[in-house]
Amino acid sequence: MTNHIVLFEPQIPANTGNIARTCAGTNTTLHLIEPLGFKTDDKYLKRAGLDYWEAVDIHYHKNLDDFMTFVGERPLFLISKFAEKVYSDIDYSDTTKDYFFLFGKETTGLPEEFMRDHAEKCLRIPMDDTHVRSYNLSNTANILVFEALRQQGFPNLETVHTYENDKLK
Repeated sequence: MTNHIVLFEPQIPANTGNIARTCAGTNTTLHLIEPLGFKTDDKYLKRAGLDYWEAVDIHYHKNLDDFMTFVGERPLFLISKFAEKVYSDIDYSDTTKDYFFLFGKETTGLPEEFMRDHAEKCLRIPMDDTHVRSYNLSNTANILVFEALRQQGFPNLETVHTYENDKLK
């Protein structure tokens, strides 16, 4: 079982870098659907991901069709402010499955026709749409992956750790 964060044509290197750091810390696989709005050697991308890049399992897909062929029949969820189902109402606890969370590009989201074709897979994070247009991509990815991990019992993650200079001891 693996959780997967999938970014459709990401444009902001810092968002992708932050998401990569989350992937490294949670054993989540990162998928990038091309074209990307930056080069993967971008200094802002590297800075946001710090020194965690080598710990991330990254897959590149030439386009959305290529990715959809890859994902096949495995559970796929499209994250969109236009969805009617809330992300926390879904059961992600089956640890025999891979769960894929697909996020659109920062400026335009996912293609409208694609979303309509997969409306039953669309999920939203509740928000006050009168005050914000959308949430930050890297924050949204964190919300989804940690909800799935919570339901799965945080597999292979430390829920308690004692540090040599522990500030709570």
